[in-house]
Amino acid sequence: MRAARLTAATPEETAAAGEALGRTLGPGDVVALYGELGAGKTCFTQGLAGGLDVGAWATSPTFVLVNEYRGRLPVHHVDAYRLAGPVELEDLGLDEVLAADAVAFVEWADRVAAVLPESWLELVLHIRDDDTREVDVRPHGPAWATRAQELRRALERFA
Repeated sequence: MRAARLTAATPEETAAAGEALGRTLGPGDVVALYGELGAGKTCFTQGLAGGLDVGAWATSPTFVLVNEYRGRLPVHHVDAYRLAGPVELEDLGLDEVLAADAVAFVEWADRVAAVLPESWLELVLHIRDDDTREVDVRPHGPAWATRAQELRRALERFA
């Protein structure tokens, strides 16, 4: 089920949409980001972190695999691009990365989808020919099914 399709013409709009979504996130939430290189995953993630009151500028953890930030909740930002599969994420300490008291952002989530929890939020980013970004927001599992309306309200200005 798609809760919303967002459009953003600039990186600033992409981050603003992420920030609006980030304000709705709570403990245990997992946000999985999909999209080709340059689609805006890290830009959207920077906005998500801003919505969680993270003071630091979120950077892609491509070479360190996981960055941790402090905001109103702990944030674990995973870049699975260099992982061979879900077993490597488990080796990194899956229980810590997907902690119940934290929010996890997983870029290149298709590489580790088998170990995502029952409830998670899927963000699929696309680049249109005019460089506008489109983000399909798809909730998965019972926890997100009950929050679909909240998502639509938070993101309606970007739809």
